[in-house]
Amino acid sequence: MSRFVKQGMNLVAGALVLLIWSQAQATEVPFLEPAVAKGNLPPVTERLPKTPRVVELGEDQELGKYGGRLHTLIGNPSDVKLMFVYGYSRLVGYSPDLQLEADILESFDVMEGRKFTLKLREGHKWSDGAPFTSEDFRYWWEDVAGNIKLFPAGPPAELLVDGKFPIVEFPDPETVIYTWDAPNPNFLPLLAGASPLLIYSPAHYLKKFHGKYIDVSKLNKIQKIKMKSWASEHNRKDNLYKFDNPNLPTLQPWRNMTSPPATRFVGERNPYFHRIDTEGRQLPYIDELIFNVSEGKLISAKAASGDTDLQARGIQLQDATFLKENEERSNYKTLLWPTVRGSHFALFPNLNAEDEMWRGYMRDVRFRRALSLAIDREEINDTLFFGLAIEGNNSVQEQSDFYSEELRTKWAEYDPDTANELLDEMGLTDRDEDGHRLLPDGEKFVIVIETAGETTEQSDILELINEAWQEVGISVFTKPSQRAVFRNRIFSGETVMSVWAGFENGIPSAESSPATRAPTNQISYQWPKWGQYHETKGKSGEPADIPEAILLYDLYDKWLKSTDTEEKAAIWREMLDIHAEQQFTIGIVGGILQPIIVKNTLKNVPEEAIFNWNPGAQFGVYHPDLFWFDK
Repeated sequence: MSRFVKQGMNLVAGALVLLIWSQAQATEVPFLEPAVAKGNLPPVTERLPKTPRVVELGEDQELGKYGGRLHTLIGNPSDVKLMFVYGYSRLVGYSPDLQLEADILESFDVMEGRKFTLKLREGHKWSDGAPFTSEDFRYWWEDVAGNIKLFPAGPPAELLVDGKFPIVEFPDPETVIYTWDAPNPNFLPLLAGASPLLIYSPAHYLKKFHGKYIDVSKLNKIQKIKMKSWASEHNRKDNLYKFDNPNLPTLQPWRNMTSPPATRFVGERNPYFHRIDTEGRQLPYIDELIFNVSEGKLISAKAASGDTDLQARGIQLQDATFLKENEERSNYKTLLWPTVRGSHFALFPNLNAEDEMWRGYMRDVRFRRALSLAIDREEINDTLFFGLAIEGNNSVQEQSDFYSEELRTKWAEYDPDTANELLDEMGLTDRDEDGHRLLPDGEKFVIVIETAGETTEQSDILELINEAWQEVGISVFTKPSQRAVFRNRIFSGETVMSVWAGFENGIPSAESSPATRAPTNQISYQWPKWGQYHETKGKSGEPADIPEAILLYDLYDKWLKSTDTEEKAAIWREMLDIHAEQQFTIGIVGGILQPIIVKNTLKNVPEEAIFNWNPGAQFGVYHPDLFWFDK
C-alpha cells in the first residue's frame, strides 16, 4: 500500500472518529472526574478543540487504558525539558515514518514554497483553559521577537531568507500567515524539531510581565524599581522549551508541576490536550510523569533494579548485557533501537585553527584522508560495540535513500600503507629512532584532540585511535574540558581537533535541510568561523576560502531556492559525495544500538524503532501520549 493511499485512509478514518465524537458525549478522563464534578474543570467536550487531532495507532499499538505514573531517570534538573521533547506536541510534527503532518495546527497550506498559511483548531486551549489563538503568535512576533529588550539581535536568524524576515499576518483568531519573497523549505522542519522554533507564546500569561502592558500608574515605588528589569523577568518566565516554569501554560500532553531546584519533577496530564484516540477518548492515557534526578553513572544500575518504567537517558550499548541479565528480576525488557546519526562518533579537524602550522595540516585533504585511513574501525567496533556498529564515514545510514557503500567506505577503510604514503607525500618524513614522525621544529607529531569529557566511551575510542595512529607515526593527546569551555576553544580557534557526534540527521530525504553539510553554523566544529560568518551575515567570523567548502555553501543556497524534489535530491547527493571525498569530518562508527528499558506493564512502546534526536525527538514521534499501563 502506498504512503499516499494509507494517508488517505487515515484521513477518512479520522473524519469518521470526529463525526462520532461530535455526536456523542466523550468519555471523561477518570483522573479529572473529581475536578469536573466540583466545577473546577469543564467537561471534556468543552475542553477539547472543535476538531481534535485523531491519533492513529501504530502497527504494534492498541487502544489503551487510563491511569498510572510513568517513572524515568534524568541526569540533571535541566533534563526536565524532556517532558516537552517526549510530549512532542508541535505545530507540525513528524509521523513515525518521518513525514510532516499537522498536529497543533488543524492544517497548513504552502504556496510556491514561500507562503505558509497556518490554520489553528477552533476552541483549542492552553493547559490553564485560556484560548490558544493567533493572538499568541502576534504577541510573540511583535512583542517578544520584535522587542529589542527581549531579542536584542532581532527575531531568530532561522526566519531570515535572503537576509529578509517574513511578512507575518493574523487575519482572524484561527489563521496565521508567514510570507517570504523566496522559498523557505526550512520553515516547517524547524517547527517540527525536538527543540523546535517556537513562534508563539501564551500572551494572556506573559503580558503581565511585559513592559508594554503593565500600567505603571498602578505600581508602588518598589514595583516601579523592579520594572526596570522587566525584560529579564519576562525571559525567566517564558520557557516553553526548558519546561521549568510550572506557571507557564503549555500545549504538551503533560504539564510540569515542580519548580526547580528539585530532584523529582512531576508532570501532570494537561486537561485541555488537543489529541484523542480513535475511540474519541482524550489523550494522554498516562496521568503523570515522574522524572527523578540521578547521578549519571548510576542510571544503568537503577534501571536494572527496576527504578524506571521507560529509560534511554544515561544508558549505552555497553550496558546491554548487564541490563538483559536483570530483566526477569526487575520485570522489564530491553529493546535495542538503532541510532541514525551520520556517525555516532566523529573527529572534527578545525580548518579555522589559529595556529598557522596546524591550520595548514587540517586544511590539507591528504592529511585528513591519511588520518581516516589509519583508523582501525573494525577493532573499535569489536572492542566497544560487540561488532554491532556500522563502520565508516560521517554520512548517511542505510535507512536513507541516499545511502551507498561508497559514501560509507570512501577513504574510511583501514589502510595504513596508503596513509603513510599520503603523509610522506606531504613532506612529513622525519622520524625519531622509534619511528615516530616529527614536526618541523623537531618535536614529536602529537595531535591534541579535545573533548567535552562527558563519557568514558570517547576516551576509550580515542585510546584505540591513538594505538592505530602510532602505526603511521602519529600520537594523540586527549584534552577534556567542560562543554562551555570546549566549545569556546573551538570557536576561537585554540582547538586543532575535537570530538563530537556526527551529523544529527543520518536519514535525510530530498526535503531535509542540508544546512549542516555546508558552512552555515558556528557549532560545526570543523569550520566554526566560517559558520559564524554565515550566521552573523559577515559581522564576525571568516568567509570560507576552500573551493570545496564554498561549493557546499553554493549547493545549499541552490537547494534553498529549488522547489523541485529531484533537483533537491541531486544537490544532496553532490554534497554527500564532496564530504566523503574531502573528509571534512572523520566518521568512525554509526548505527549504534540504543538500549531502551521498558517495564513489562507499559504498552504501546514499539518493539522496533529508531532512536534519534532530530528528526524523531527520541520517543516523541511514537506518541508517548498513547503509551499505557496494563495493571
